Amino acid sequence: MSNINVNRWRVNRRQVLRGAGVSLALPLLNAMEKPSLYAAPRPADSPAKRSVFLYIPNGVNTLTWQIEKAGTDYEFSDPMKSLERHRAEVTPISGLHHPMVIGKHHNCDKVWLTGANVPADGGAFRNTVSADQLMAEVQGASTRFASLELAIEGHSLAWSRDGIPIPAERNTRTVFNRLFGVESRSKSEVRRQLNRRGSILDAVSDDANRVLRKLGTEDRSKLDEYLTAVRQVEVRTARAESWLEIPKPKIEPSEEAHLTRKLDMSQVTEYYRLFFDLMVLALRTDSTRVITCMICSESNGGAIPDIGISQTRHGLSHHNGDPEQLRRLTATDTFLVEQYSYFLDQLKAHQDNGAPLLDTTQVLWGSGMAYGHSHGNANLPTILAGGKALGLKHGQHVDFNLPQIGKYDVTNSEGHYRICSRPVDGNARLSNLLLTMLQRMDVEVDRFQDSVAPISEILA
Repeated sequence: MSNINVNRWRVNRRQVLRGAGVSLALPLLNAMEKPSLYAAPRPADSPAKRSVFLYIPNGVNTLTWQIEKAGTDYEFSDPMKSLERHRAEVTPISGLHHPMVIGKHHNCDKVWLTGANVPADGGAFRNTVSADQLMAEVQGASTRFASLELAIEGHSLAWSRDGIPIPAERNTRTVFNRLFGVESRSKSEVRRQLNRRGSILDAVSDDANRVLRKLGTEDRSKLDEYLTAVRQVEVRTARAESWLEIPKPKIEPSEEAHLTRKLDMSQVTEYYRLFFDLMVLALRTDSTRVITCMICSESNGGAIPDIGISQTRHGLSHHNGDPEQLRRLTATDTFLVEQYSYFLDQLKAHQDNGAPLLDTTQVLWGSGMAYGHSHGNANLPTILAGGKALGLKHGQHVDFNLPQIGKYDVTNSEGHYRICSRPVDGNARLSNLLLTMLQRMDVEVDRFQDSVAPISEILA
């Protein structure tokens, strides 16, 4: 009988919720609360703690990527050679995996920071909150922007507590203007516009409750996603109003000219570095303390004409063992690490209370896939950097595979691919690393998703 009641009732596409002179196309869920990351700004009462997450798609050429010795006396593999100058500030990690994602290559990018369980058939799923957003709830209360979501190509890595993607910005000029641009309208005009938006959802709550009682579980979930997105717009609006009286940071004209240049993907190196420079400036000015950036898309991004590579990383990753394709994949791996090294250069070059900005910034670089040819997603390529003032230590290769396998043999491609497809150590979980980073950011959690424990090897 309940199925009949659910299936016979339908919402007209033009139906609206009405109340107090306003209307909205869909209903409100009463359980929606304004999350703490949108709280009004408060004076900083502790040293700034920062986190940046950088995602590369489709894994790497794991045969040339793998570091073969653990501990401090290791050699960077060829694609990672540019990190040698940062040896004391970085930790390559081997053997991590997301248990909930193993064998399910779909949506690796979407769950990199959430660890959400992906359906085996690769179908639609409801994500969970990403680690960066939990950090933003704690550290973002002191900054104009709780977090900054960027994508050079692709989409956002950040997901709200309701499992809703937080849109990423891909236009560098838009990012600069949002962070540092002068508002063309007066404060009173901006405030009037913000107030006009009001809380439409609150006004239509009675009608929303009536509609919700008639919806089935699947429809309620869909409407929940939509309404959460609407609520996020409203609470961001409230946050924007609370910062109206606080001037944006002043930027030198030369720096503004540099950061607002019009570049595109035909100049990949400069384009990538423009994003990294923007991120550094956002952290330097304490405009935000939490940043996510997808470097390029899992499906169709990653061509690098600067070094003569026109294929996407997705195409290169499906190499079928072709030596030339593998060579090109290694070249793109090398290029991406070089850009990461450039970012670390900039974080080390700028001071924060007498110490390098990198010391108060932990930076995670990696992928949700080990290699793309067979969608292996164990032994994820992972590099952690910075955060010494947050209690992290570096200068070693942390390897969770070697205690069980003894040594690597990358000349045996089939054997090494198995290591990158099925975890050697079931407890070596990416969620352990995310838990460790969350605790460094003062997020009071003992567990994140399927984590087992923090990674003690990286704690000072």
